[in-house]
Amino acid sequence: MKHETLYQMLRELAEKLDITVSEQNFRSTGTAARSGLCIVRGKRMFLLDKHLPVRRKNEALGECLAEMAVDQVFVLPAVREYLDRLRPAAQRRDT
Repeated sequence: MKHETLYQMLRELAEKLDITVSEQNFRSTGTAARSGLCIVRGKRMFLLDKHLPVRRKNEALGECLAEMAVDQVFVLPAVREYLDRLRPAAQRRDT
C-alpha cells in the first residue's frame, strides 16, 4: 500500500474513533513540539506536524491508533497488519 493511501486510511480510522487529526505548523511555535494525541475542550485531537514526510506521519498516527481498541470498527486487513506491527510487544502478547 502506498504511503499516501495508508495515511488516508489511518485518518479515516481516527475519525471513526472520534479523534480529529489536525496538521499544524510546529516550526512556528518556537519550541520543540511533537506530534501526538491530546484533549482540547473535551475532544480528542491528534496534532500532527505538517512538515513531516508522509511515512513519518503514518508512524506517528499509527503508533497512537495501535494503542486504541479498534475491534468495534471495520479496519482494512492491510491497515490492521500495519497497526499490529506498531503495537508494543507487551500488547501483542496479550491478544
